[in-house]
Amino acid sequence: MSVRTLRLLVLCALATNALSSEPADFGGLWKAQRRSGGLENVRLLVMRSTEGYRADVLGSNLPIVLADGKLTLSLPGGQGSFRGRLEKQSGSIVGHWFRGGAASPVTLLPERAGRWSGTVTTAPDELTFFLLLRADGPDSWTAVLRNPERDLGSLWRVSKLERDAGALKLMGQDGGKDAAIGEGSFDPERGQITLSLGGRGTFDFSREGDDSSFYPRDKQPGKYGYRPPPALDDGWQTSTLAATDIDQPALERLIQQLLEMPMDSADAPQYGAVLIARHGKLVLEEYFHGEHRDRLHNIRSAGKSVTSVLVGAVMQDGAPLRPSSPVYQVMNGGAFPQDLEASKRGMTLEHLLTMSSGYFCDDTNEQAPGNEDRIWDSQEEHPDFYAFTLELPLATPPGEKSVYCSMQPNLALGMVGRSTKSFPLDPFDRLVARPMRLGNYAWALDGAGNAYGGGGLMLLPRDFLKFGQLMLNQGAWNGRQILSREFARQSIASQYHLRRITYGYLWWAEDLPYKNRTVRAFLALGNGGNNIVGIPELDLVVALYGANYGSRTTGKIREIVPRSILPAVREPGDGKHAPVVEQEYVNPYGRSDDGSRVPGPR
Repeated sequence: MSVRTLRLLVLCALATNALSSEPADFGGLWKAQRRSGGLENVRLLVMRSTEGYRADVLGSNLPIVLADGKLTLSLPGGQGSFRGRLEKQSGSIVGHWFRGGAASPVTLLPERAGRWSGTVTTAPDELTFFLLLRADGPDSWTAVLRNPERDLGSLWRVSKLERDAGALKLMGQDGGKDAAIGEGSFDPERGQITLSLGGRGTFDFSREGDDSSFYPRDKQPGKYGYRPPPALDDGWQTSTLAATDIDQPALERLIQQLLEMPMDSADAPQYGAVLIARHGKLVLEEYFHGEHRDRLHNIRSAGKSVTSVLVGAVMQDGAPLRPSSPVYQVMNGGAFPQDLEASKRGMTLEHLLTMSSGYFCDDTNEQAPGNEDRIWDSQEEHPDFYAFTLELPLATPPGEKSVYCSMQPNLALGMVGRSTKSFPLDPFDRLVARPMRLGNYAWALDGAGNAYGGGGLMLLPRDFLKFGQLMLNQGAWNGRQILSREFARQSIASQYHLRRITYGYLWWAEDLPYKNRTVRAFLALGNGGNNIVGIPELDLVVALYGANYGSRTTGKIREIVPRSILPAVREPGDGKHAPVVEQEYVNPYGRSDDGSRVPGPR
């Protein structure tokens, strides 16, 4: 045997031994992801003949049922279904694709007589985990588990990875007590850590590089330089920070801070996007953690404010609906139920819009029968959330106090459907989405297939910002009145005290510090830090995406508006070179109060 052959055998043996032995340290960043469902630009073809309508999609040729003017089809194997109608004026077939508890818009354009074509795009079901490990012993690592879709790492209070005789345990808390959140092992051949996580299934973790979306924008992001947003075919005019009197160096410092923010803490702020519009023009558009302008993002409870916009839009369109409309009369087809208790007869749409219906449905009270989490957890038993909410007991008389409860705006959306005799997303598409040139969206559904108005809507970021501009423009978008000026005014007015700030029609109102005074702001607030902040006095709108759903950081995401963005906004008479100093701000949101009505004019 030659010396060279012997050396090769020794090297192979050493390599094999290295692969079969566990590494001394798992330290570093790991990632696991599961992605299922979702359709991306899938072609849907509809054809009409003397025999009726048929559809060609995903390689299947299927019959379409025509009933009551609606065209419906269903794919086998739970791949989804379509429901739409032929519009006489445009000649298009307009509707929604239903799959995975959400509805997304679909428009099929006429190609020729008896033939329509379009694409279907829906949001995928994703679950991503990042695991950042730092050794604190030979078989123990401090752990940060980050889950951008639901922030499960923070909810589980993950703190440590432990190894015992090759078995791995990811430690966290369950009910306030230390517990194993995940268990698994390491496969040296594949270089993967495999963990079963909190009943969510088994995940294979592989090592991540410095360009991972775990970081805001690479581990070493470099120096940020401002670039104005591009003009696109979405209705936004664009401009620059300087042209709209916003200090560019101050905003560059802010974005640099976000890029360099340490990610080694479970409570590290997870900004997904920061967008700013001033004087009706988009002037800043920055994305982090893998988010981008063409990616749908769940805005959580900020979707309540979109529900309010739809309510105002159908009123503007002439639907038989008013703030004073009785809830039970509308939901019962125009007449009160015969056995309805007297205290519920006075409940109106306005009570739902201001969270003052009196239902025992406090989302902060786990014992409340109308608590949002309880209802979602029991949807197999009670799939129709509208019907279930109507049966809830009252805790207080309608109008007495405001209590945060997601079933109230959801029932308001139900009133939109009943009053227009339609699926609520049909008027949303016709009166809001198309006039405002929204792109794709995914609207959550309950177990019965009803559109859910309490949150969970997924929007594109530039579209999210549009709703703030709409309210800033007193209900108008690019000159078209989507909802009346009066409804827009009431929506952002202070009507009830709620969580230490005030509430209007599913929009919040708060005074923010600005220079030596305060300015009035209206807000759409969603868990995780998904917020719109509009300030009419400064002609300014800010939209933020965040992912701190289970962390105490969730309410702090929007603090960059009063602390860093407002100081950079200039008014006539301000010197162009005046120093920009970060402002002090104490976030009052989330603290308890009595929910009382705001006295005086609204």
